[in-house]
Amino acid sequence: MADTFTLEILTPDRQFYVGPAEAMILPILDGQYGVQPGHEPVVTAIEPGELKYKTRGQWNLASVSSGFAEIMPDYAILLVAAAERPEEIDLKRAEAARQRAEERLRQKESLQEYHSSQAALARALARLKTARK
Repeated sequence: MADTFTLEILTPDRQFYVGPAEAMILPILDGQYGVQPGHEPVVTAIEPGELKYKTRGQWNLASVSSGFAEIMPDYAILLVAAAERPEEIDLKRAEAARQRAEERLRQKESLQEYHSSQAALARALARLKTARK
């Protein structure tokens, strides 16, 4: 069995990362999901949160938004709406987004607006968590 698998993290704007990885931990609906070389084939939804992937013995962090992952024994492809490294995140902007989302949740508008605000809050919290590490 190989020591690595090919990891592709793709957004509509760019190839965030393409290369070998030794391990990965991604945020999913009911927690975190770990991946290592030789993993069983699976497709799963990705939730907004913190992604960790290990390359050359070093863990790398990224904030990701919702998307999907296809995981196979020798590769994993993540298709997400957005992915950012901690140094790419503007803390002031992320904090302002968190505050706006919390305010919209307090206003208790329609069910659709509630879910939209919850998603915005989850993205903002994920970005803040990643940027502060």
